[in-house]
Amino acid sequence: MPVSTYATPGVYVEEINTLPPSITDIATAIPAFIGYTEKHQLAGEVEVDEISSLREFEERFGRAPVAQWKVRHEVVNDEDILTLIERDGSSTNNSKPVERFSQPKFLLWYAINHYYRNGGGRCYVVSVGKTKGDISKDHLVKGLQILAAYDEPTLIVLPEVTKLSPADYGEVCQAALMHAAELQDRFVILDLLGSATTAAPNSQKLLELRGLLGNQDLDRGAAYFPYLNTTLSHITGDEEITVESRGLVGAAAASNAGSSGVQPSPEVTLKSLQDTHTSLFNRIKKILNDQRVILPPSAAVAGVYTSMDRERGVWKAPANTSLQSVVSPVIQLTDEQQAAFNVDATTGKSINAIRSFTGKGTLVWGARTLAGNDNEWRYISVRRLFISVEESIKKATSFAVFEANDISTWLKVKGMIDSYLYNLWSRGALQGSSPEDAYVVNVGLGKTMSPDDILNGRLIVEVGLAVVRPAEFIILRFSHKLAQ
Repeated sequence: MPVSTYATPGVYVEEINTLPPSITDIATAIPAFIGYTEKHQLAGEVEVDEISSLREFEERFGRAPVAQWKVRHEVVNDEDILTLIERDGSSTNNSKPVERFSQPKFLLWYAINHYYRNGGGRCYVVSVGKTKGDISKDHLVKGLQILAAYDEPTLIVLPEVTKLSPADYGEVCQAALMHAAELQDRFVILDLLGSATTAAPNSQKLLELRGLLGNQDLDRGAAYFPYLNTTLSHITGDEEITVESRGLVGAAAASNAGSSGVQPSPEVTLKSLQDTHTSLFNRIKKILNDQRVILPPSAAVAGVYTSMDRERGVWKAPANTSLQSVVSPVIQLTDEQQAAFNVDATTGKSINAIRSFTGKGTLVWGARTLAGNDNEWRYISVRRLFISVEESIKKATSFAVFEANDISTWLKVKGMIDSYLYNLWSRGALQGSSPEDAYVVNVGLGKTMSPDDILNGRLIVEVGLAVVRPAEFIILRFSHKLAQ
């Protein structure tokens, strides 16, 4: 260190820094949800905000659109029948009955709700437009582009990409994987397209669905299957729900009758029945409350990632964990069916299953990235731990930029990385009975750098990690043993 020059007699204190700078773990599970919201202030622009709860989301971005339904009330063979009918908002002639489990058009509010019910924490919301009109590939891609300017998000969730055509779905998914690979600090959670049906796709269809995801940057994301029957209810409003009744009489019907005062099948709002036909009102309200939402699993899985990172660490595989606010998967997979999703010799793309088990509930039953046949990046926990370590060390070593490229700087950098990795090893993130078995850090002239590297201003550090891997297959071997 430079020697200070003193001109006045006296006692002077100098503090000498002997310890290397420390490395702090970055936040590993900060999802960014991209989609459409009720409140959107800037027309044609993408809005990004950070939230910590569903209430904050509703204050900033609103809720989901109110379900556009009507109720048909009729008497058949002396039996009073109520049927919930889907309508498009402009016409009430649509006669398609609403299933008990159904999917709304815009999913972001429901996805955020499901995320927090599964242990979610702080996250970012990327609003690409209002919940009106159609869902656009271009809007979602623009949301990804704007998100690149934000450093903190580490997970990307796109629940509404499942509403696009197969070609557009594939384009957005591939754009998300490329986005994660270019920035190197985030991971994509995807939903397999078309898994809201009640039957698992055959081998040919599954091959086509995998093909939509492309072949690049597969280690930067994971896909899940199938959709989930949740306990979340559709958002409904008494003013928006209309009732078409052939037996409705009284002031509510008369107010909707024509000039003649006669209307064979009058339509009234549900709210108008609250005082005049209380029994019918209560029956309809019960039907509405029983309607549940089908959701892609990505939001709930993002909650699992967040809670697992918080409680166990990013090196713990986010699997064999039950999902909250879930009735069941829409498809009950067997072991044989899941095998086709988990291991694929043709394309190498693994799809993680969501399955129900007796007495255990609905579990995340897969822990692979899309690069399921890659020995290095097969597992989500391995890929995400490397992302976390790389980003943490990258940010902490920025102090060394433009420092003297000599042994003093090299020892500082090596010391801080050694200390950081020792802490990871002691917490169970790395394998090995000793630190020497768990990691290695090399830096120096003749080790990682040549004289030419020094001349060109390069300080090269090599870090090797023995990362723990999940025990995906537990094999118990039994045999007879003769009595001794």
